[in-house]
Amino acid sequence: MAIHKIKFFTGRNSQYLAEKIVASYGTSLGKSEVLQFSDGEFQPCYNESIRGCTVFIIQSTFPPLDNLMELLMMVDAARRASAYKVIAVMPYFGWARQDRKDRPRVPIGAKLVANMLVAAGVDRVMTMDLHADQIQGFFDVPVDTLYASGIFIPYIRSLGIEDLSIAAPDMGGAKRANTYAKWLETPIIISHKERAKANVVGKMTAIGEVEGRNIIIVDDMIDTAGTICMAADMLMARGAKSVRAAITHPILSGEAYEKIAASALQEVIVTDTIPLREGKDLSKFTVLSVADLFADVIERVHNYKEISSIFFK
Repeated sequence: MAIHKIKFFTGRNSQYLAEKIVASYGTSLGKSEVLQFSDGEFQPCYNESIRGCTVFIIQSTFPPLDNLMELLMMVDAARRASAYKVIAVMPYFGWARQDRKDRPRVPIGAKLVANMLVAAGVDRVMTMDLHADQIQGFFDVPVDTLYASGIFIPYIRSLGIEDLSIAAPDMGGAKRANTYAKWLETPIIISHKERAKANVVGKMTAIGEVEGRNIIIVDDMIDTAGTICMAADMLMARGAKSVRAAITHPILSGEAYEKIAASALQEVIVTDTIPLREGKDLSKFTVLSVADLFADVIERVHNYKEISSIFFK
């Protein structure tokens, strides 16, 4: 058993999820506050001793800028307060789409974020469904990647859907879709899209049998919802009986909620790594919490137990 006391803290925008994680773990959040200056500058502060403790800081980076800076400063503060280890729990890892140079003279944002976290003093990072698996290699510390398939697959099974097929919204999502198809023992459909520009899809086609199938599109994130809605409408036009989506991170920017409400999607299954916006039409959404999964993995990591056996991979 681990001998170092464990303490949990959270950034301001992730408190809703952090409270559920620590409740599932069987404890409570530590006391902290953020001093806000009038010019937008802020200063996190721990209001209790963390000397010699293993500190878990729970903070998704949405929207990415302020939340990332708050996480970095909390890591630095924990280091300077003599924490034994500092572990960043980032259910949603912002900047993950910038995992390579996809055109000349652009940064690799995910690598830069990794460098900043390591420079701030993290000993470990825990996250869920990275946009690209190679991001784990951007870090010089261990990275635990959790998979939402661990909660999505049991839920999909509980629906008892006949003639089920799993679809990838693009070629890059084929590996993820194949994992779901393997565990659910279903055929796979791959959508091929051509982007007109960032966040705008030009045209889309599908590879695989669509007619007469109940289809679930799986992906790691949904931002403007343009791809998902276009895919759903295209699949229905090609003879699908129904189309659902299972998406880990509901970023849902711009008019995404309105697009989903007007689309052919029957249900959108998401996690609570990012909260849904209040005042929007949420009638098509089903939210599954990742709190129990994160609490389980935190307990395993803290007590040096293996974690790979609990995932659908």
